[in-house]
Amino acid sequence: MTRRKRAFIHSLLAALLAVFCIMAAGRAVRADQLGGLVAKLGSDDFDAKAATVQALGQLGDKRAIIPLKALYDGRLYVSSDGKLFIADEDDDGYKTFDPMTGAPLGHVSSDAIDKVSVNNLLRGAITGALSGLMLSSPDRADRLAAAQDALKHASPELAKTLEKAVARETDAEVKAAMQFSLNGVLLVSGDTAQRIAAIRGLAGSTDPQVHNLLAELRNTPGIAPEVQKEADAALKSIESRQRFIDVAVSLFEGISLGSVLLLAAIGLAITFGVMGVINMAHGEMIMLGAYSAYVVQEMFKAFLPASVFDLYLVVAVPVGFAVAGLVGVALERSVIRFLYGRPLETMLATWGISLILQQFVRSIFGAPNKAVDNPNWMTGGFTVVGSFDITWNRLCIIVFCFAVLAALALVLRRTPFGLHMRAVTQNREMASAMGIPTARIDALTFGLGSGIAGIAGVALSQIGNVSPNLGTIYIVDSFLVVVFGGVGNLAGTLVGAMSLGIANKFMEPLAGAVLGKVFVLVAIILFIQKRPRGLFALKGRAAEM
Repeated sequence: MTRRKRAFIHSLLAALLAVFCIMAAGRAVRADQLGGLVAKLGSDDFDAKAATVQALGQLGDKRAIIPLKALYDGRLYVSSDGKLFIADEDDDGYKTFDPMTGAPLGHVSSDAIDKVSVNNLLRGAITGALSGLMLSSPDRADRLAAAQDALKHASPELAKTLEKAVARETDAEVKAAMQFSLNGVLLVSGDTAQRIAAIRGLAGSTDPQVHNLLAELRNTPGIAPEVQKEADAALKSIESRQRFIDVAVSLFEGISLGSVLLLAAIGLAITFGVMGVINMAHGEMIMLGAYSAYVVQEMFKAFLPASVFDLYLVVAVPVGFAVAGLVGVALERSVIRFLYGRPLETMLATWGISLILQQFVRSIFGAPNKAVDNPNWMTGGFTVVGSFDITWNRLCIIVFCFAVLAALALVLRRTPFGLHMRAVTQNREMASAMGIPTARIDALTFGLGSGIAGIAGVALSQIGNVSPNLGTIYIVDSFLVVVFGGVGNLAGTLVGAMSLGIANKFMEPLAGAVLGKVFVLVAIILFIQKRPRGLFALKGRAAEM
């Protein structure tokens, strides 16, 4: 190796050593600065503590996250000599931890340290500082959460932090969230040019918080005319887009409510629409299905490993169908079969049975509501746009109700039982003469309608609590759906349920939930005056029965 090469290598090593020493010195300075700022958090002066918190946020040292979180959570304590600790209370004192690293320090008595006080103003400052510090976290989820939360803590300092974070961010989603929050912060703390650019960047947003920020900016005294003009245009664009979103939200909620009504009414479309039996205990069949789901859930929790809990709903559906169906068959064989052609007596008898079933359930499970958990695959949801959120449990119920309707139509149209059922309901004497066992078909038909009500109860347990009065919530609406859609017509039941659900949801914002329901009920009464057989009236011999 030549002398020149050796000299070059020595110079390079010396330069690297100098850089390393400078970096080490910088870290030491920052460590001293960080430690000095953290020590000031034990002050009794709230204004001083707020200034210290802001300084920690501006320092940009991620080690400040530990003491700041401890201060926010009420876990930061100070001793009589001014030393800070993170502490957790136990039986005879406190377990203490280092406020910089979180490392355990030992145990102290309860009178040796005092909690550092925090007020609402200080909590806001802490949240803002933590948002800025988390923007540089190596964890993507932390950066995304900090970017989404930053808009709540607008300040010129945060704007600078966000600008740096946007410049170095490589993840597209996180970068978009940071840019969105930066635009929102600049609305509050930027100059005229920055505000105009921020308004244009936010004009396509559907976030309600953006609308509020723009409205506040427009009404700020002394705002520049060009800023106010841009804010007005952006607000009009946002409000126009929000109206379309509101319509979509109401439509989805209406379909969701309609699917619930459809599930509750499908069974009644058979027992009332096809058989002509006014079954006031139909709601209790729904209730029995819901309690079947609760029992299956509890059995899964008690006897099976947690890894298979998500399958309990798959088991609960046939169990709910079987329980409600068997009760329906027993009800038809013991009471209903003696009352065919006597609608008033049938209504009174089934109403009494509904009260008996309610009390029977109260005696077993008690009067308080029972909670049925959603499986993991039905938990949560997703955002379509803006405030339009779709939950998985509602979406699953919509799909499920259409699957049940399709399966029932298939049974009625493509199976021997469906053919026999339609034959008996249209002309019992002729069906009997043809060798069809009419008594068995009656029992199975009533059991089928009751079983479908039980399936509806299983589905309804996923969107609310289970109680002995669950069925009474849906019995009136179920009759309305069947009568409005057309007695004995499944297509009419579908259209009637969806029409009532959507109409209710579109009326609620205009007249309120209760008054909107009253308007819908009055509209149905007036409609039935004109079309007593409903939307889809049966034709031919079936309509004459």
